[in-house]
Amino acid sequence: MPDLSHHVRQLRDLADALEAQSQPTDKPFTPHPDTLEVVSNRHTKRGQLNYAVPDVLQLQRRIRRFNADHDMAHGDIVALALDSWLRAKGYPPDLKPPERDTL
Repeated sequence: MPDLSHHVRQLRDLADALEAQSQPTDKPFTPHPDTLEVVSNRHTKRGQLNYAVPDVLQLQRRIRRFNADHDMAHGDIVALALDSWLRAKGYPPDLKPPERDTL
């Protein structure tokens, strides 16, 4: 007989993941409030994101131009754009703070 508690745990995890997904809006490119909070926090740990992208799309030039027009950091522009796209595809981040060791 299969262990039902394992299946219940899987269903609970699936329900939590579905609940965490962003709900579709009329404005799919509006940044999620949680993402805006993370990006605006000056203490947010940052990592480098390096991917080869087609030059013909002129992404670097367009990001620099947007930065000049809106005074938004290059990394924040990329983070907001990628986060919005990934959320729309059903891949929200797990923004739970890491558990700290207690001694």
